[in-house]
Amino acid sequence: MTTQMLIYETAVPVSNGRHGKASIDGNNKFAFSRGVNSVPLMAVEFPEAASEYAIVFAASGDDVVPLVILGVRAQENLYLNAADEWQAQYIPAFVRRYPFVFSTSDDGQTFTLCVDEAFQGLNFLGRGQALFTTEGKPSAYTDGVMKFLQEYRNQFLRTQAFCRKLKQLDIFEPMQAEFTLGDAPKLSLTGFMVVSRDKLRSLSGEVLADLTRTDELELLYLHLQSMRNFTRIKDRLVQIENAKPAAQAAEPTAALEAPATVQ
Repeated sequence: MTTQMLIYETAVPVSNGRHGKASIDGNNKFAFSRGVNSVPLMAVEFPEAASEYAIVFAASGDDVVPLVILGVRAQENLYLNAADEWQAQYIPAFVRRYPFVFSTSDDGQTFTLCVDEAFQGLNFLGRGQALFTTEGKPSAYTDGVMKFLQEYRNQFLRTQAFCRKLKQLDIFEPMQAEFTLGDAPKLSLTGFMVVSRDKLRSLSGEVLADLTRTDELELLYLHLQSMRNFTRIKDRLVQIENAKPAAQAAEPTAALEAPATVQ
């Protein structure tokens, strides 16, 4: 199967033979996401995410993907507290679908439900939601997971088309964010792009009308509005730093890394 980066480690196909007695115990804990400073976002999520996260874009191979910034430094998620609870009202779908993911056949026609066996909530002790019934059929919980992933796949394709249009319009510009924390060395976050307001204003009336008709212009303004949330990120960073018992050395520059596969 295609390698999944970021939060997935050992995703394998779900089967009755291997997982017939397996259950998923979520406990609303998100320790699996502690080591990422960004995750992909679907276009349909912009309205809810824009009020709490900075939404940016990053290159993923030849494509461009939207991301929400979760941290300034590499392998640091500022949206988790010490108890591994998510500290925002909206949780990105990429995070919510874990530990499940689809693997895709080489021809792109077949999708197989997989589970990350590194997930600590996967157990064979009956805790949480069973993956299969006693008759060996997928449980109602597993059916719900399949429906969620199918909708995620649909939204991924729509987001992919949206980003390809933006790339063709050539309205992106590189950006880096800098954070100053007292006397500590300045921190920089690189590796992402934003929509240029100047390039957006220079688009023809016909193109702007098309973006308006498809509601994509609204998504662009939500993205631009979300840039204000870099202040929230800095506030979270300051809170984390103040809670440390002693100063710790940190890399002055970190970069967002888009996953090779986000489907």
